Amino acid sequence: MRTKSGARAGLAAALGAALVLGAAGCVPVVDEPATPASNAGNATKQLNELTVAAAGSMKGYSRARFPHWRKTGKNCDVRDTVLEQDGGSIKLSGCNVVGGRWESRYDGQVLNDPAQVDIDHVVPLANAWRSGANEWDDSKRGDFANDLTRPQLVAVSQRSNRAKGDQDPSQWKPANQSYWCQYATDWVTVKHYWRLTVTSAEKAALTDMLEGCTT
Repeated sequence: MRTKSGARAGLAAALGAALVLGAAGCVPVVDEPATPASNAGNATKQLNELTVAAAGSMKGYSRARFPHWRKTGKNCDVRDTVLEQDGGSIKLSGCNVVGGRWESRYDGQVLNDPAQVDIDHVVPLANAWRSGANEWDDSKRGDFANDLTRPQLVAVSQRSNRAKGDQDPSQWKPANQSYWCQYATDWVTVKHYWRLTVTSAEKAALTDMLEGCTT
């Protein structure tokens, strides 16, 4: 015959085992979003896989060698697609974006007219030319210039886009410092996918930006 103390001990052991099994069983089904730190960690890994090389020549470069914007419908193109995905309270005429609200990721400027919005290539076309795209054909350069799959196209203010020009992160960074982690991650993601090179100064700047990402 079991004593009361023995029964209590048995119950405690059973509950403890159930808790352990329950905790173990929950681990595979928890779907937690990736943190900035994990994204930065992957970007750092990708950055270290990039070839470091001196910037190439601009000989033969022109924006026309990167055909954009591609048509996405009647009277619509990739620019309209980015305006719609990056904006709020979007107003359309057919598939043309004719109104909305945008907050420039680079400097925080709020824009209420699509005509005031620039669609920036995160990795500038001229920078891509100097880091390997000069060896592509125009069709592949067009794929790069219209890449909606990677984080290559972003709606920003005209003033920030003009200030950036074709500079890399060792020469220019967004005024919005809270965006640096995402900017560096996006830059590396694009260069890694398209197998473009980085300069030593560019890599050092990206490394610093990624190390500053919050955990």
